[in-house]
Amino acid sequence: MAELRFSALKELFGRVPVKVTTPANDVSKYYGVDVFNLHKMEHYLSKEAFKVIKRAMDEGKSLTRQEADQVAIGLKVWAIERGATHYTHWFHPLTDGTAEKHDGFIEYGDNGHIVENFSGAVLVQSEPDASSFPSGGIRNTFEARGYTAWDVSSPVFIVGTTLCIPTIFVSYTGEALDYKAPLLKALSELDRAATDICQYFDKDVRKVIATLGCEQEYFLIDEALYYARPDLILAERTLMGHQSAKDQQLSDHYFGSIPERVMCFIEDFECEAHKLGIPVKTRHNEVAPNQFECAPMFEEVNLAIDHNQLLMDIMRRVAKKHKFRVLFHEKPFAGINGSGKHNNWSMATNTGVNLLSPGKNPKTNLQFLTFLVNVIKAVHDSNELIRASVMNESNSWRLGGHEAPPAIISVFLGTYLINTLNEIARKVTDKKMTPAQKTELKLGIGKIPEILLDNTDRNRTSPFAFTGNRFEFRAVGSSANCSAAMIALNAAVASQLVKFKNEVDSIIRKGRTKDEAIFQVLKKTIIESENVLFEGDNYTKEWHKEAQRRGLSNIKSIPESISRYLTAASRDVLIGSGVFTEKELESRVEVEYEKFTKKVQIESRILADLAINHIVPTGIKYMSSLLENIKALKEVFDASEYEKLAATSKEAILIISDHITMIKNLVFEMVEERKKANVIENEYKKALAYENKVKPYLEEIRQHIDKLELIVDDEIWPLPKYREMLFTR
Repeated sequence: MAELRFSALKELFGRVPVKVTTPANDVSKYYGVDVFNLHKMEHYLSKEAFKVIKRAMDEGKSLTRQEADQVAIGLKVWAIERGATHYTHWFHPLTDGTAEKHDGFIEYGDNGHIVENFSGAVLVQSEPDASSFPSGGIRNTFEARGYTAWDVSSPVFIVGTTLCIPTIFVSYTGEALDYKAPLLKALSELDRAATDICQYFDKDVRKVIATLGCEQEYFLIDEALYYARPDLILAERTLMGHQSAKDQQLSDHYFGSIPERVMCFIEDFECEAHKLGIPVKTRHNEVAPNQFECAPMFEEVNLAIDHNQLLMDIMRRVAKKHKFRVLFHEKPFAGINGSGKHNNWSMATNTGVNLLSPGKNPKTNLQFLTFLVNVIKAVHDSNELIRASVMNESNSWRLGGHEAPPAIISVFLGTYLINTLNEIARKVTDKKMTPAQKTELKLGIGKIPEILLDNTDRNRTSPFAFTGNRFEFRAVGSSANCSAAMIALNAAVASQLVKFKNEVDSIIRKGRTKDEAIFQVLKKTIIESENVLFEGDNYTKEWHKEAQRRGLSNIKSIPESISRYLTAASRDVLIGSGVFTEKELESRVEVEYEKFTKKVQIESRILADLAINHIVPTGIKYMSSLLENIKALKEVFDASEYEKLAATSKEAILIISDHITMIKNLVFEMVEERKKANVIENEYKKALAYENKVKPYLEEIRQHIDKLELIVDDEIWPLPKYREMLFTR
């Protein structure tokens, strides 16, 4: 292993940036070239087929087989012109990645010769094997049949020589086995509920779409060093490694000049992303060394998530060309910042209005405040559900430290908006308002700046912060499929908007004006949700105490947090709105328990292997060299000199021996606890056992290994060290 480490370091010498020539300096000339967008549809489809698919996209409806046949004709021509030889239904199973099965266009013709064919039937639906994907008990292993169905709202695209068709994935009996199907339902519920509220203010609003921008943080590591670290290969994070003497203390990497080799990689993957219509716009160095970030422009939520999943795949593929590996794990290196995927979320109408952006007059600002307050109330009431949507094994290493929000879900608004809400709560009464009160209140509302982006400082410690015209959901992990968080958030907001409208309509029926009814319910909603608002430092111990006093949940246990998907409040949001059936929701929770258990199990096995087969022998080898040194000293020096010179080696031997003994004992104990946990049949109890009995050993064993790293001769240490991995580009 030591030889592997040094050969990996030697391989770095002479590394030169891989220059990639982009198709054109003007991105607009090749942007979306591999996407079957509306422009290409209009060119390749008949007028009738174009109208059919345009209507289906606008109205969210599926196509009949006959209509799909018309679309398939033009789609095949375009795909083959672009070099496609195969097609696949591209979907998002519950693995956090994507899945695909490729089929060729070739078929036997009438005379037995080969022809290229593509029908509406295979465009609309396919039948991949469903038995080996996570299902939480919905499907048995021997029940293999599953279906994918075309998601018309997300455009078809080409990767390499394969035509990719975004689809949902369901079981033979119709239950959702993916992220996309429930996401589309949650977005539909939000559309319906938000449109109903918009009718109070603008009768021209016929549709509301949720928008999303996913900021993607990631680490880069040279592939030679990556292959010399089995823990990175198998667990995607370092399970051992002493902190580098210098890491991010000076903040000199943050927003610094992007290294040339890294820039070549970035320019390459951005080019590939732009070809696929992914609007990547921002790039910069992040806080930790070798950490970077890219971010796209805002898109409709479903499309944004498809693009983010595709972008991660592009980055992995392109990195290999540049002799890099991309690390999307939330905490690949201990002691420095982890990586998140900040979800910038808002809502927009078909009339072009951002519902979370202040307007120019009291009417538009009242609409803005209505949606703002209802989002806050949704986060307050569905606090545990929203946290559960981002809690998993890999994100658990990040949340709560190094610029990552804690497990307490709170909302940051900024001083200006907090004061505005306080003013409404204080001035509005349950009684009929006088003309003077109405005027005073509307004048106050009318003063809200149209753009609040710079009206207050940004709170980077808040898990859910308002940033001027959107909310930034900062707790989402960098490796996650954003669908889980977006299903929870959009469903919760939709549910709250329905409740709000029912309350307003009830007051209107009692004879109050629309504005009076809205103000009255807004006051009540503000007061009921004010406990979730926090403007300070979310990292402090004082906030944890204050949050407990307010009654805010702070569940740090991953399995326990996941279990909150099944509370009465969560069921009311997710099942009551039709996003999930009872069976689907329970199965998802089982999947999450199982994923958590298996990830801890894998890390435990990797650590045990590295500790016993690599670290312990290295420590023993170094002890042997020290013992030889002591023997040699005795032969050369007299007794008094010998004792002085041998003292240091003897002390090191005792320390190393203690660490080796502890490592061996702890590994044995960890394996025994793992055996006990493995026989537990209940997935929740098994996950708890892995969290409480197995997972703590990962840190205990690591501490002793990291101490050894500081003592053992650098020449024989088997694994690349943090200073080598984080500062070699």
